[in-house]
Amino acid sequence: MRILAAGDHFVRPELIRAALSQELSRPGRKSPEFAELTLPWPHEPFGPVGAVAEASGTEDLLVDALSGASVCVTQLAPFTERVFAACPELRFVAVSRGGPVNVDLAAASRHGVAVSFAPGRNAPAAAEFAVGLVLAATRRIATADADLKRGVWRGDLYAYEEGGTELNGAVVGLVGYGAIGRIVARVLLAFGARVLVADPYADPTATAADGVELVELDALLRRSSVVSLHARLTEETRHLLDARRLGLLPHGAVLVNSARGDLLDHTPLPELLRSGRLGAVALDVYDVEPPPADWPLRDAPNVITTPHLAGATKQTAHRAAAITAAEVGRFVRGEPLAHPANPGVLVAGRT
Repeated sequence: MRILAAGDHFVRPELIRAALSQELSRPGRKSPEFAELTLPWPHEPFGPVGAVAEASGTEDLLVDALSGASVCVTQLAPFTERVFAACPELRFVAVSRGGPVNVDLAAASRHGVAVSFAPGRNAPAAAEFAVGLVLAATRRIATADADLKRGVWRGDLYAYEEGGTELNGAVVGLVGYGAIGRIVARVLLAFGARVLVADPYADPTATAADGVELVELDALLRRSSVVSLHARLTEETRHLLDARRLGLLPHGAVLVNSARGDLLDHTPLPELLRSGRLGAVALDVYDVEPPPADWPLRDAPNVITTPHLAGATKQTAHRAAAITAAEVGRFVRGEPLAHPANPGVLVAGRT
């Protein structure tokens, strides 16, 4: 069996190969043959390739590297109709990210290729980062840091009207309550915050056991002094927070988005910030990445920005490799996949 480790400069090919070697090393079993490919992300931005939305590298590069491979582990390689048609020996693609947006799933199914993904791979990292953004915004950390580096001592931030707010006793709303949201909630509860959750798929019994209050989205927005987004981006959630819903937030509320840029309609934000209706906005994701030079939020007050870094930890890269390697092990043994993306395709083990 030939396996292509199509890594990049984050989930590196050697991490994938090491995880696969550990998973597949069994007494009496022949070791697989490995091939490696290093894609340019993040040194070059990912983007659309063929019919897939977020990918790195080219179809030609991938087709050449897949020669003779029946399995590929990757984070961002572009698996398009053209790639599947050109690689008839391919039977399984394990994607080491939370959703297989770099794979044309309909094409994979037509060509009999099973696809899996790696939910939760970056949950601890993304949760920590979201809490960091909340703290940076509510306690004016980023603003004070930037001003001090410019030689400005912001003693005025100790004035009552400029002072920050504590999480202890605050009402914090989480929009989305998956793996990341649940970790964020635990941390916020430890700070002494009251946590509200809006998620139509959340289990009321589980949320009650976690100590959070499950409410409708509009109610969450009206009651929360801090709102953090943790929903998946779908057609239903695109611009989930639009101008109407942003207008429901209490005066001076803090808004954090480290999930997906298009969950949020960015158009109303500059005016809401200048008027004080929003006290601060902290963003790690954007509707256009990177934001253009004339981005309206560049000169808006109380904006904290980071370049899509929430999941960027070494531990995330290792977890991603381990989760996908475990899926390859299931494939090899002919077992059901834990995280199938196209479950209608039968898994046929290759021993």
